[in-house]
Amino acid sequence: MTTLDHRLIDLLVCPICKGRLVMLRDAEQHPTALACGADRLAFPIRDGIPVMLESEALPYDPEGSA
Repeated sequence: MTTLDHRLIDLLVCPICKGRLVMLRDAEQHPTALACGADRLAFPIRDGIPVMLESEALPYDPEGSA
């Protein structure tokens, strides 16, 4: 599994609203997506690379259980 460079992640913002992103992780604590609470979208991480395209984003509920 490819690891993410957290310095890069800190520089990324939501491509829609330019807001801050939150890292989502699976049960084994592997990064799965970067989520924007304002737009309620999660941008998937595939092979260690964030896919920051609106067309690839998944619905995200910041108040729901992850």
